[in-house]
Amino acid sequence: MRILAIDTALELCAACVAADDADEPLARESMALARGHAEALLPLVERVMARIEGGFESLDRIAVTVGPGSYTGLRVGLSAARALGLATGVPVVGVTTLSALLAPLLASNEGLIAAAIDARHGAVYLQALSPAEGIVVAPAHLPVDEAARRLGAGPATLVGSGAPALAAALRARGVEAVVADTQGPEIASVASLGLLADPAQALPRPMYLRGPDAQPQDHARLARR
Repeated sequence: MRILAIDTALELCAACVAADDADEPLARESMALARGHAEALLPLVERVMARIEGGFESLDRIAVTVGPGSYTGLRVGLSAARALGLATGVPVVGVTTLSALLAPLLASNEGLIAAAIDARHGAVYLQALSPAEGIVVAPAHLPVDEAARRLGAGPATLVGSGAPALAAALRARGVEAVVADTQGPEIASVASLGLLADPAQALPRPMYLRGPDAQPQDHARLARR
């Protein structure tokens, strides 16, 4: 099976093509990008696909990150993935950003692992797993101190942009914490999880773990005529 993976959830614009019988992606490209995903993504995908024998017709599936992450970035990635799925006639699956961050740690860690994405305003998007307990913290939007409390006695290995703040909060509680990486998810991990996903369950829909920052101003609402 051959898959195109797309990630625009955070401050990267990335794509790769991977196959279930290959250890490394067949082609990949990524760029650091805080904004401008809409202009950068499709040209980037086209460059990746140009390096693949058979091009788009060789794809069996498309994977895309569904969040948590930037509202605009998520919409860009999801819209592109759905459009490409319609054009190629292949299923599109969603992969959570937190799962993609955790994936590289699963094979090399026997203890608690946690992915934390900086959600600003003293909060993180958090997910934590352990081989013994399974899911320790399901995906959630939490204040950093509450996230540290939820992780318990540790020790913990942390990844993601929110890892340093969470590690500091854990250490303040006397819990051992190691920051393994502070970058966004590897696009190869998005592809690997996409290959394993069930298209009937892993739907390409955005995962929002908190409400929008903008709220309607009821006190300033104009009366309708």
